[in-house]
Formats: sequence, structure tokens, C-alpha cells
Amino acid sequence: MISNIEAHGHHISKQFNLELEEIKNNMLEMGGVIERQIADAMKSLLEGDTGLAAQVLTVEDRIDSMEVNIDEECSLILARRHPAASDLRLVLAIIKTVRDLERVGDESAKIARMAIKLSEEGEFSQGLVEFRHLADSVTRMVSGSLDAFARYDADAALEVVRDDVAVDKVYASVMRSLITYMMEDPRSISRVLNMLWALRALERIGDHAKNVAEHVIYLVKGMDVRHEKLSDVEEQLED
Repeated sequence: MISNIEAHGHHISKQFNLELEEIKNNMLEMGGVIERQIADAMKSLLEGDTGLAAQVLTVEDRIDSMEVNIDEECSLILARRHPAASDLRLVLAIIKTVRDLERVGDESAKIARMAIKLSEEGEFSQGLVEFRHLADSVTRMVSGSLDAFARYDADAALEVVRDDVAVDKVYASVMRSLITYMMEDPRSISRVLNMLWALRALERIGDHAKNVAEHVIYLVKGMDVRHEKLSDVEEQLED
């Protein structure tokens, strides 16, 4: 749903239209690369696939390069076109989103590193069920936030914000459970700590997906909902 955002593609300059569309497409392409990286990182941990984990780590340089290139493209548009209104919001939202996406890539790399460490320490099943559950949730959040951006859909973005609340609750519960397990069996400390780091990375991916969703709400509605309570955001979007 497009609401309170001017339709991009109606400028006198067709070149400006193309530039705006290109940076958006480049951002979404970066998102696609990161979605694949997330999936591979999660699979590497769940299946103990160190080869796949190593492949995940090789993607970091590509993601960093994509971030730098998109930032440069946005800077050129700001300098040359002096965009206003929804065009300016679009460029700013893209700049903020690529930063969050790059950090999602960093967190995915952390998961891959933990996958390698856990594999080296031997078979360990504690926390894997919870990891899979959280992994499914944050994967949907990342995909949902990017889809909301592609369609300028504030309602879909709000669903991602709601999902983050549930993810945080599950994460807190799993943390308590694993810490208790670690205290009861000191021999498991190293392995549990690695699993905790992987779970923490998942939770952070969820946070960054939420940030992207908030950028979408800013883009579509012109409202900065960062640091707002969920109930307040819901109320503002209903007005």
C-alpha cells in the first residue's frame, strides 16, 4: 500500500527517475545477497557444515563493497539533484537501510564463525531447536522488511516491528535456559557460550530488520517511529 508518498517516476528529468530507481534496486539486490548469506549461516550451524560456514565468511567483502557503492550513489544524488519531499526520504531511507543490511551481514558472519567453533568442539544439541525457531523468525523479518520497502508498504513494515517483540521474548527465555544448563554442567561452558553468541547474533539480525521496517514507515508516512512504543506506533499508523 502506497500512502502519503509521492509516486517516483514523474519528474521532468527522466534521468533523475532512473537514478532513484537504480539505487533502490541496488539496495534490494544487496538485500538478496544478505538473505542468502543468512540462510547459509544458519544452515551451517544447524548441520555442522564448516565448508558452508567458510563460504559465508567470503561474502563479507562483497557486502561491504555494495554498501560503499550505494552510499556513493546516494551522495551523488544528494549533491547533484538536491532532492526534496518523498525523494529525499527515499534516498535517506536507502542510506540507513544499507547500513543495517551490512550489519546483518556481520551478524551472519558471526553465526558462521560459531558454527565452525561448535563443529570443532564435537556434537552438541543443546539450544539447536531454539536456534532453528529464532532463525525462522528473523529470516521472515528480514524478508518482510525488504518486501515492505520494495512495495512502500507501511502496514507490512509494522508487522515486522511486531515480530521483533516476539523474537526478543523467545531470545530472553532461551538465554535463561542455556545459562541454567551451563551452570549445572560446567563442562558445557565453552559450547554453550558459542551457542549463546550465535543466538545473540540472531537477535541482532531481528533488531536490524526492525530498523529497516522503521525506515519504511518513515519513507511512506514521513514519521520517525524509532524509540517509540509499539502501541504508540500502531496508534499513529491508524490515524
